[in-house]
Amino acid sequence: MDHPARLSIGVIGAGRVGAVLGAALARAGHHVQAAYAVSDESRDRAAALLPGVPLKDVPDVIDGADLVLLAVPDDALAELVRGLAATDAWQAGQIVVHTSGRHGTAILRPAMAAHILPLAIHPAMTFTGTALDLGRLEECAFGITGPDALRPMAEALVVEMGGDPVWVAEDQRSAYHAALAHGSNHLVTLVAEAMEVLRAAGVDDPRAVLGPLARAALDNALRLGDAALTGPVARGDVGTVGTHLRELDRISPEIRTTYVAMARATAVRALESGRLQPSAAEPLLDILADQEPSS
Repeated sequence: MDHPARLSIGVIGAGRVGAVLGAALARAGHHVQAAYAVSDESRDRAAALLPGVPLKDVPDVIDGADLVLLAVPDDALAELVRGLAATDAWQAGQIVVHTSGRHGTAILRPAMAAHILPLAIHPAMTFTGTALDLGRLEECAFGITGPDALRPMAEALVVEMGGDPVWVAEDQRSAYHAALAHGSNHLVTLVAEAMEVLRAAGVDDPRAVLGPLARAALDNALRLGDAALTGPVARGDVGTVGTHLRELDRISPEIRTTYVAMARATAVRALESGRLQPSAAEPLLDILADQEPSS
């Protein structure tokens, strides 16, 4: 059955995000008329996720599209929008959606002279660029920024892809993106470093040891916030923290630096939330004051 408000869609950037969102919109009943892909990897991804969709140059992808999806790196977005405006590629009434978490709709201003309809729609999800991601879009939050008049349309697009629309003000877009990067990208670094230390401690399968603990800690943190804090820093156990620092100095001074930064932040949050008493916090923060590993 045809979609009741079927849109013709052009996808610029068949990377991990663009190809998946294009496939999600096609699954919802819209028609992906063309896509732009540069690398061999992107072309293969388009063939897998957007079968039968022709790959064309950017102006041809835009031509005749009701909705243009810009799924390009953050640093390339402004130049792309300006360049297309300079060549009069944009068409009046087109819905122009970019997927950058960092930017709102101000970056689309050069295209607005052509009377496009600007939206920033960013999925708060990490992507593999495979069909696996389509399932992950279910109940995934999408950070939306755009004019109030376009709110129903933006929300409808997100819901059609299986997601949950979350509105973010234009001037809060960078803060929104910083929070997501801090909570996801840095989590990967933290877990990878912890597994490295476990290997150094002789643990054959670090994932089996850390996995259940990390999953439980994440679940508790999402439900309880600072109340989920446990461990030697939250208890003010200076002796244990000192031992950790000496071991990390031996195994990896770089990981020791990460540990110190996170332990300091944890101590401050535990102190502010009342879980760590000031008398216990002072010696703990003293031992964490020197970020340089011993020689």
